[in-house]
Amino acid sequence: MSTDVLLEEKGGVGFITLNRPRALNALSLTMVRALTAALLAWRDDAGIRAVAIRGSGKEGPFGAFCAGGDIRFFHQAALAGDPALEDFFTEEYTLNHLIHHYPKPYIAFMDGIVMGGGMGISGHGGANSLRIVTPRTRMAMPETNIGLFPDVGGGYFLSRCPGHLGEYLALTGQVIGGADAVMAGLADGLVAVEQLDGLWSQLPDLDSRALRPLSATKFIAPHADLAGAVAEIDQHFGHETVLAIVQSLEAAGSDWARATATVLRQRSPLMLHVVLAQVRRARHMTLADDLRMERDLVRHCFHTGHLQRSGASSETVEGIRALAIDKDHAPRWNPGRIEDVTPDMVAPFFQSPWPRHAHPLAALS
Repeated sequence: MSTDVLLEEKGGVGFITLNRPRALNALSLTMVRALTAALLAWRDDAGIRAVAIRGSGKEGPFGAFCAGGDIRFFHQAALAGDPALEDFFTEEYTLNHLIHHYPKPYIAFMDGIVMGGGMGISGHGGANSLRIVTPRTRMAMPETNIGLFPDVGGGYFLSRCPGHLGEYLALTGQVIGGADAVMAGLADGLVAVEQLDGLWSQLPDLDSRALRPLSATKFIAPHADLAGAVAEIDQHFGHETVLAIVQSLEAAGSDWARATATVLRQRSPLMLHVVLAQVRRARHMTLADDLRMERDLVRHCFHTGHLQRSGASSETVEGIRALAIDKDHAPRWNPGRIEDVTPDMVAPFFQSPWPRHAHPLAALS
């Protein structure tokens, strides 16, 4: 078992601690497999009645949850043609589906950084989940900054945010706090950091039916920073196209609108168009169908055959290079402008490379 995933059973509760603090608990394929194996075993174990998951920070438990998938691995594997890259996304998305439909209470302590793949293992909000955030939670789906899209079921859960908040979070990659996460429906309640250890340690003493009521007694009133921007978000991000959204922002008079337009101009123009279509398609999908769509999308991101781009020339590998490898923060997006992206560049992303019966996620229901 990976030392990056620590497991403990106590009082009928399966405890998971992500233990890769120097990498902000970024998920590796080994970690995905360890999490899947543990959850499957506990699902079928009558002695386990609930599961809790947290991350470890540099100073011990809590302080950081999960910064997402290991993008350095993505970069290296894409350049090397390593098939483990395909395995990672297939197995990660299968894990996301398992968590969403987990039959036992699944309590996620979403303290500190919760981004990308970290949302996939914490934020899906299935019927038996409890998603706890704190005032130091920093949540985002920032994939357009690396030429990717909000995956791990991001299309599903972002599209179900109020109004057009999902489009805003998906396109900009904006980081939000715990209170905003509750407002957006991406978390169930905010607790003080000082309450985390006590809640964690009390879980073995509780009947499953008491988990949510106990946590609710610890919830503190959220004061959402985004609340004042909701009307503007709906006004601008409800437009039909990315270009219309940006032009609307640029024509507005507020500092917020102009700053938001500047952010969008820095993201991958191609992926902004793909992401807007992803979120709006996912609004009418089951999670299983959304994950199958996202599995198609991620294949096209690394092997963009219709644009004759793969490996180092792909939008995603270039975005990771600029952010995490060379760290020049100057990605060479192609096309370079939102205005230059055509529908013919976007539509093939939504054509599956596999027949339905042979899809890597065909078994999800």
